[in-house]
Amino acid sequence: MILKRDKKQETRSMTKNLVSIFERVSIKPILLFSLLLALFSLPSSAQPNCELFKSQGNLKKAEACEKCYELKGLYQFSKEFQTILDEALEIDSTFAYAYRAKSVAYLKSGDFIRWKELMDKAVEYDPEGMLGYRGWCRYQFFRDYEGAISDIEELDRLVDGKIGYSATGEYHLNIAKGICYSQIGQIEKGIEIIEKQIREQKHFAGLYDYLHLAALYIETHQYEKALEALKQQEEEYDMSESAYYQSLALLELGRKEEAWEWANIASQKYDEGRRMHDGYTHPPHKIYRKDIDELIGKLQIVNGPSTSSGTKIEDGD
Repeated sequence: MILKRDKKQETRSMTKNLVSIFERVSIKPILLFSLLLALFSLPSSAQPNCELFKSQGNLKKAEACEKCYELKGLYQFSKEFQTILDEALEIDSTFAYAYRAKSVAYLKSGDFIRWKELMDKAVEYDPEGMLGYRGWCRYQFFRDYEGAISDIEELDRLVDGKIGYSATGEYHLNIAKGICYSQIGQIEKGIEIIEKQIREQKHFAGLYDYLHLAALYIETHQYEKALEALKQQEEEYDMSESAYYQSLALLELGRKEEAWEWANIASQKYDEGRRMHDGYTHPPHKIYRKDIDELIGKLQIVNGPSTSSGTKIEDGD
């Protein structure tokens, strides 16, 4: 049976294709991410279907919705943008989309108190449509793991498990929830949630699902499982982090020469820009040059002087 993919799945598939294409033509990572960010921002900010409100007999909400057509081409931080949304809310003060649209500028500018006030209103008037977004933002921007878990689990209760994906399209919200549990010390529960989601027949793997799972396996000393997860990760998106965690797991298993090789690969891919990217925050399990250098230093001690004559590790950024 062929499963019909939704728009979120199509977006993630397009992303993987773009990653592959841009890497082959040596597009700089920062440009690549900018292009992907633009792609991901489209579905997350889509305006509701105004005709649907009309068909439901909700003419005030339809009018408020149509007012938002005037936002097209306007800058989110402009007075005109915010004024149009205020006018939409004057028409219908329960129009959740307008609260969310207003909130984005405050989130991006760092006025998190005002952002939360607006998003709380959006959730109040449309919990099924807005809880997932608020929960994702709590995870991504604030590291409010417990708040994110609360929002995602409340959404789960409301929609009977059909909670969908993050605003960026990169993560199923159950994967995000599993990461959140791991970050508050409940690592085994986080693993269980991620494993269950990945086993779902209709699950469409994100760019980093297996990487997070492998990192959590390593934290719980399940090194063989980590290696299996990293094989899957390489099929989704092969990057410096996957090589780094391969090296860590192999070192713990006593496979020192292989660990040395993967540490070198991690260094090379890091310098090539093949890394985890997030334009706003530093995601869990992302690594940096310092992490690779520390691992290489440890391997040089464990393996002895012979490693010094192996592949040279160049200094990165």
